[in-house]
Amino acid sequence: MDTMNDEYYMSLALDMAERAQGQTGINPVVGCVVVKDGAMIGLGTHLQRGTGHAEVHALNMAAGKARGSTAYVTLEPCSHYGKTPPCSQRLIDEGVTRVVVACEDPNPQVAGRGVQMLREQGIEVEVGLLRGRALRLNEKFIKYILTKQPFVTLKSASTLDGRIATRTGDSKWISNAEARKIVHTLRHRHQGIMVGVNTIIADNPSLTTRLEVPGLNPVRIVIDSTLRIPLEAAVVSDGLAPTVIVTTGAADPGTKALLQAAGVQVVVCGPGPRVDLKSAMTALGELEIGSILLEGGGTLNGAMLEAGLIDRVILFFAPKIVGGGAGEKGTFAFPGVELMRDAISLEGVEVEVLGDNVCISGTPVR
Repeated sequence: MDTMNDEYYMSLALDMAERAQGQTGINPVVGCVVVKDGAMIGLGTHLQRGTGHAEVHALNMAAGKARGSTAYVTLEPCSHYGKTPPCSQRLIDEGVTRVVVACEDPNPQVAGRGVQMLREQGIEVEVGLLRGRALRLNEKFIKYILTKQPFVTLKSASTLDGRIATRTGDSKWISNAEARKIVHTLRHRHQGIMVGVNTIIADNPSLTTRLEVPGLNPVRIVIDSTLRIPLEAAVVSDGLAPTVIVTTGAADPGTKALLQAAGVQVVVCGPGPRVDLKSAMTALGELEIGSILLEGGGTLNGAMLEAGLIDRVILFFAPKIVGGGAGEKGTFAFPGVELMRDAISLEGVEVEVLGDNVCISGTPVR
């Protein structure tokens, strides 16, 4: 049985924040629990950019009874006027006497000012409870707010011999149903989903989120250096979600005009022959796409990894062996390193068994 203490209430706040992943755009996910005289009197989660923050929802639920209470917040309360008023001031006005914060806000507009504002009013503030979990929960927000570039999660499913398709290109299905459900949850939790044009030509995917309970569709992002994408492709014609095609100055202007007329946004990154992927990340960040799920083939996966543009790797392995050459049929296609000590490795590795599949995830580092 869980002991009802500071960690108990902060865990609840983090649980609530976690459930809102994917809904808040470039904003963080935040949870808040207000406790007074041994009872919870307010719960709140930030649900959508531009709407009330977690503290506001929790204090609204407390209905004027928060004086003398403790508030547990997963991220430092804001201290500035943005799309909403500062939460630190609301906590002060409601008479909260103690605030427990999981982690500081990296946003330069906050960055310790929220905590300072509370302490200057005599409110007891403790920072750092379950900090690691809170930082992990908002890793996408933290990357974007500090760099203005999207957090990129690479997801791939492969056989035991590292193939993402057979020698004929067949890939349905490598992973099992349980793994595929997780992939659609990942789509819901990222603002964008990115593939190369070869994936569009080969499979004509919709790149939407398909869950038992409908989820949010990410922006479809296609890397297409010369605009080879067919106009009848689902991502161009189905209207189910916005589509951005990243291309080069070598692309045909006429094709670009046809795609734009179909409602597709075309972004030029580099003169060619290949898309400048680093410039592409900057351009997508300027479109306020703060997180991307990369579901590319071997060539795009390899190029992104080699360029240091992958923040998290999630690899699903199925107990199958198909043989055949590597190249684009492998998870990563790039020149590679000469010495094992120069290999790209994963830190913070997590392993999960999903029926007969295994999921390995971590942060790539050289």
